[in-house]
This record gives sequence, structure tokens and C-alpha cells, in this order.
Amino acid sequence: MLELYGKKFTSRMLLGTAGYASPDILRQAVETSGAEIVTVSLRRESARARTGQGFWELIEKLGRLVLPNTAGCRTAKEAVATAQMARELFGTTWIKLEVIANDDTLQPELFGLVEAATELCADGFQVLPYTTEDLSAAERLVAAGCDVLMPWGSPIGSARGLLNKTALHSMRAYFPETPLIVDAGIGTPSHAAEAMEMGYDGVLLNTAIAKAGDPIKMAEAFAKAIQAGRIAYEAGLIEPRDMATPSTPVAGTPFFKIDHAS
Repeated sequence: MLELYGKKFTSRMLLGTAGYASPDILRQAVETSGAEIVTVSLRRESARARTGQGFWELIEKLGRLVLPNTAGCRTAKEAVATAQMARELFGTTWIKLEVIANDDTLQPELFGLVEAATELCADGFQVLPYTTEDLSAAERLVAAGCDVLMPWGSPIGSARGLLNKTALHSMRAYFPETPLIVDAGIGTPSHAAEAMEMGYDGVLLNTAIAKAGDPIKMAEAFAKAIQAGRIAYEAGLIEPRDMATPSTPVAGTPFFKIDHAS
């Protein structure tokens, strides 16, 4: 069971709500996935005009925990202000914190991320920071009060999977007690399963499901892959090796003499 900030969840999938062809497809995808946490960008809503009222009503009907997102923020100041508006609009202190450094890669801006996380944690927010695999930044985020870390697999929406597996393995080993959720770049169910096999606690998805030919079937595929990856991790994966290891021992194997004369 996944536990984040004292709340327990049966699903290890976090699902984004952007980019779906229709509200009904979004609803079916969320229900099929079994995800109990959905991310919502404040830019999909208007705190004053309530222009996204229909969308918000749909999210409310889903009955999931809403995780507002500071998507698009370029500075710590902007991210903090967006988080504070999200708290007022959505009535939650949970926030997926993004501070973006580069328009092409959407890589996290680590200095601003740590600055914003420090201020928001002090203000009583439950912060889930979108970060890289950088261990020094991760240490500072944990020290600031973040009980969860969300390193990227690869750039948002790229569908390239886990680009730096060595660093992700290192992060898992370095923070054995901290919930780690791979966020961004997951393109196939096998990518998600691989992250779970590495010992990660969850996966956050959006584009891979929303833009699939059949988002509902893809949501089911990812749900099963994440579950399978976690079960495999808990079962204990065998270590890879350079040489073959016969599954049937060769010692004592019977052999027969062939009489060519006959």
C-alpha cells in the first residue's frame, strides 16, 4: 500500500487530467486505472471567474484526491503564489511543485524548486516536488520538509522512459525510506513496470494515457504493469550476470553412447 503524508492508497498510479479528447474519456480512464490521486493544473481553472466549473465538477464526481500542479511556473515566487491560489480554490494543502528551467526539456529549475519547497513546507503544504535525479537537490528538498520526491524519468511528454537508470537506482538506494514516484517521460506500460521493479513507490502518468489510441485500454494496461512491477520487486528479482547459468544442473546429466558400428 502506498503511503504519502499519512494517507494510504491502494493504487500506485497518479494520473494527470490534461489532454483527454472528452470529459467522458477522462472519467473512464481514471476509473479504469484505479488511480486515487489525480493532478490538476491551476491553469485549467480560474480562481475568480470559475471558467473551468464544468471540469472541476467532473473531478469532484470522481471522488479522487486532487493534487494541484504549479505547471508552467518559472520562478519560486510564481510557484508559491500559484500553490497558495490552488489551496484556496481546491481546498487542499497538497501540491505538486514544479519550477521549470528550460522550455524545450521542461527540466526542473532546482534552485528555485528548493526555494519554493522550503517556503511552502513552512506554510503547511504537503509538497510533492517534480525534480531530477540530482542527489544534492534531493537532500535539500527532504531537509526543507518534503516527505516525497518525484524525479523525472525523461522530459515531460517525451515517452522516452527511464533515461538515466543508474542515477535512478542511486536515488532509490540513497533514500530508502522516502517515497519516490517517477514523474514524466513514461511512454509505455513496460517503462512503468521497470520503474516499479527498481523499487520506486509509484508512477505519475498523463500523456501516455491521454494521447493513446484507446485511453481506457491504455489506462488498464498501465494499471496492470504497475501492479506487476511492484509484485516483482517484492518477490525479489534475480541479479543479471554475464555468463549463462543453466536452469537444469549439468552435473549428473545422463548421456548415451552412440555405437556408430551398428
